[in-house]
Amino acid sequence: MNVGNVVFLNKDRIGHGEDELGKILMKAFLTNVLAVEPLPTHIAFMNSGVKLTVSGSEVLDTLKEMEKKNVGLLVCGTCLDYFGIKDKLGVGRVSNQNEIVKTFTAASKVITV
Repeated sequence: MNVGNVVFLNKDRIGHGEDELGKILMKAFLTNVLAVEPLPTHIAFMNSGVKLTVSGSEVLDTLKEMEKKNVGLLVCGTCLDYFGIKDKLGVGRVSNQNEIVKTFTAASKVITV
């Protein structure tokens, strides 16, 4: 498996405190990730982070652009099921803990946001 840097998004916002500010920061973060080189080879989404990948997400277009640039978007299937949004997946592919752990362990670096 050829894995460079991996970004791990375990929530749909950045930080704690004001939720709206956290969502604004996440949108800006992902926009900036798309603008840098090299791009991460993968982004893994877990817990409420999976909400970023479903229809209606404010960052869906940004994530679609990343996917077009060959960034692997791994979306936790258990998390999608938990939130009842698996049928709304708009980008990426349903993954599982086994694949995500293997991706982390093969990565050059894992960046948790």
